[in-house]
Amino acid sequence: MSVELLDGATIIRFLEDEEAFNSSVCNRFAWLDANHDGLLSYEEMLRELQSLRVIETHFGVDIKTDPNELTCIYNSIFLQFDRDSSGTVDLQEFSAETKRMMLAMADGLGFLPVQMVLEEDSLLKKAVEFESTKLAA
Repeated sequence: MSVELLDGATIIRFLEDEEAFNSSVCNRFAWLDANHDGLLSYEEMLRELQSLRVIETHFGVDIKTDPNELTCIYNSIFLQFDRDSSGTVDLQEFSAETKRMMLAMADGLGFLPVQMVLEEDSLLKKAVEFESTKLAA
């Protein structure tokens, strides 16, 4: 983990560079695809969602969350990705929903930089790294 400055424009520029975004999304998808069948099952995505612990923590402090509520939230998130209701998520669905979510984050952040703790392999971290390499060039 690292602390980074991030604003909406950083995310937008990352998304606009199709090569950088698509490469990062493909790598993330391949990492999540544990059985290498080219599709993400609910179980494969659930493992990722549970590891993020976004819902189970509040500002880094564990909170008691009803397991049934967590299941409903995870199901809803999976359904957002599974656009064709096939029970699996393909790369195109994963990429489209990831882009939609990142655009929403960019919109929420706006133009003022915010200091955030980012996981090293997260797409937001990739956006910050992309911005840094562009500024250094």
